[in-house]
Amino acid sequence: MQYAQRWAAERGLVLDTSLSLRDEGLSAYHQAHQAGALGAFLLAVDDGKIHSGSVLIVEGLDRLSRAEPIQAQAQLAQIVNAGITVVTASDGKEYNRERLKANPMDLVYSLLVMIRAHEESDTKSKRVMAAVRRQCEGWLAGTFRGIIRNGKDPQWVRWNGSAFEFVPERAEAVKLAIELFRGGYGGERIVRELHNRGLQLFNTGSTTPSLYKLLKRPDLVGVKVLEVGGEGYSLPGYYPSLISENDFAELQAMNLKRFRRKGKGEIPGVVTGLALFYCGYCGSAVIGQNIMNRNRKPDGTLQDGHRRLMCCGYNSGPGCVVGGSCSVVPIEKAILTYCSDQFNLSALMDGGDQAHALRAKIAEIKNKIIEMEMQLERVTNALIAADGESTPIAFVRKARELETKISEAKAQESATDVELMRMSNRRTPALAEAWAEVVNGTLALDYDARMRARQLVADTFERIVLYHRGMTPSESDGKSIDLLLIAKSGRPRLLRIDRRSGAWRAGEEVMSESELPHTQLLELA
Repeated sequence: MQYAQRWAAERGLVLDTSLSLRDEGLSAYHQAHQAGALGAFLLAVDDGKIHSGSVLIVEGLDRLSRAEPIQAQAQLAQIVNAGITVVTASDGKEYNRERLKANPMDLVYSLLVMIRAHEESDTKSKRVMAAVRRQCEGWLAGTFRGIIRNGKDPQWVRWNGSAFEFVPERAEAVKLAIELFRGGYGGERIVRELHNRGLQLFNTGSTTPSLYKLLKRPDLVGVKVLEVGGEGYSLPGYYPSLISENDFAELQAMNLKRFRRKGKGEIPGVVTGLALFYCGYCGSAVIGQNIMNRNRKPDGTLQDGHRRLMCCGYNSGPGCVVGGSCSVVPIEKAILTYCSDQFNLSALMDGGDQAHALRAKIAEIKNKIIEMEMQLERVTNALIAADGESTPIAFVRKARELETKISEAKAQESATDVELMRMSNRRTPALAEAWAEVVNGTLALDYDARMRARQLVADTFERIVLYHRGMTPSESDGKSIDLLLIAKSGRPRLLRIDRRSGAWRAGEEVMSESELPHTQLLELA
């Protein structure tokens, strides 16, 4: 600044202090300063706010750019071509169209300066990356336990001089967000609840997109993930764990299905909107409809008959063979009371066929991954052998295709592992107790209770099949609803439900597909 003031005074020029910009701490090597003061200056040039004949004083050419020399010289040319003189305080040189035309060697000199600046920054960058890589490898080997200054730390922890510790208000907000998400809340409602309690996930506040990104972050279980020179590292135990690894795995499984879990409206559905409730007559999805503008009960809640279930196939496509709709209330009562009894739930969850199938699926995926990795290794060896020659484009495409397939297979393996773990962690007594806790609140249309019941339905059932006029409509007396419950780890159970009261009696256990009506065979297929 002193140089700029002296230089302007010696030449009788006015120093425009309103355009004195600083880029302290912004990298000229990574071009971060282009989003800062330099970017603002170049934009002002393009917009005509800085007129031809003006002078830009910089500390040195390396402050304009430490990018690759060709790119750096192009930025200098952009400024000079706008009729602006660039003066470097470090050596007193001036660069403008007239001087460069009269003395072309100044252009060569500027290029040499930029080459040297880029090489210095490139060398420093490589040294820093090598140091960070050594620290990461030391952490994984257990020989290093210091701070690795790469990437950003989560905002729910802070360094106290010797170790990371939780920031109480941030950790509380994250734990509450996870608890609400596991309880079935959608992102917008979680953000609203955090705001109502005076909590925020980040210094900048809480938003729905940032919430969903947070739920996937490995640093929730203390793992720092970073990339150094294109190589990824996962450092376990770097931060204190906010939740357990089992809870994190369950959270990821729930996050994959969050679009199924989200309840909508004033009265969220307990069994609908989860992609597991189907019509037994035609196989179409069953949806719910709340008729909100009809007469209500004295307590202000909807009449039972104003909350309906209907088959999507009835009014679309070829149509359902059995028309009409039914109230969802008796069905909710039947499912809640049935599952809240430990004996009934044990019978429903009995059977390990699905767990066996999941283990077989994991083994199959692993074998496929091994096979594809061997193929990729052969293709890679062929590419290395072709070094210096023209590389067959088919080899490159095949390598990329195999990498994509391996990545997808590993993601599928991880999701299946999580589902198997969640299945093995299910304890029938605790699950029955959880069902019992939500019965009264769900039937009373309490929002929180219904969201918890909705999550229990998603956790318990693979499929629910509705016969709103009984399995054999032609023989129905119109007083019963048949409901087939297919648990995630058990065999199908049949409930015959009284259409008015919701009282149920268990049908005979379905032992094989041959015992199901023809329409149900089509549905299972």
